[in-house]
Amino acid sequence: MPTPTELNLHRASRVLEITFDDGAHFTFPIELLRVYSPSAEVMGHGPGQRILQTGKEEVNIDQIEPVGNYAVCLHFDDEHNTGIFSWEYLYDLGRNQQDLWTTYLNELKNAGYKRKVLAS
Repeated sequence: MPTPTELNLHRASRVLEITFDDGAHFTFPIELLRVYSPSAEVMGHGPGQRILQTGKEEVNIDQIEPVGNYAVCLHFDDEHNTGIFSWEYLYDLGRNQQDLWTTYLNELKNAGYKRKVLAS
């Protein structure tokens, strides 16, 4: 499994960049990381139990805490900090980011939630 060689938080643009030792480079909107947090609060306690997160358009990261040599805990500014983001999970999120983002937007639409559009 690839491991990160660089991790950069861009608070102003609400983006987390991660480069892996195999050359893969991912740029994550913080909103995506928050709504796909691997915590039980978001993912539930089993397959198919993910809970749709709304109102996360402006969420940011206050702190990134290392967890051993295999993960980080992201402390979001909405007080959420229970998800342990393993390198493998982040790599998979990066590889599947477009599909996950589309799924999330469709879920919001189906739930009748109108996502706030933020100025760049």
